[in-house]
Amino acid sequence: MGVSIIGDWDVAIKTPIGSLAVVYTFSDDGGVTGTATGKGETVPLRDIAVDGQRVTWRQSVTKPMRLNLEFDVVVEGDRLTGHSKAGRLPRSAVTGVRRRRRRVRIAARNE
Repeated sequence: MGVSIIGDWDVAIKTPIGSLAVVYTFSDDGGVTGTATGKGETVPLRDIAVDGQRVTWRQSVTKPMRLNLEFDVVVEGDRLTGHSKAGRLPRSAVTGVRRRRRRVRIAARNE
């Protein structure tokens, strides 16, 4: 598959109407799947493609307005950068950082 996009990402999308904070979750379920959560909605990602360090996908949102978005990012380690595009609107800069997995310690009790 090349680069690993798998995990949870805190992503900022700088749009003409302000910056949006979105959490992306990518999973490997026999193929890469994902969701985006922000502005009170969670939407599925479509057509996710990984080509080396480049990852592309499509998604639709209804907030703050109904848009079909296309994303094109480059993943380097735990960071991603790129852009999103919505039809004829200008491209929006996209930056993100992979969330660190928290390790849970389970203490064994001797009783």
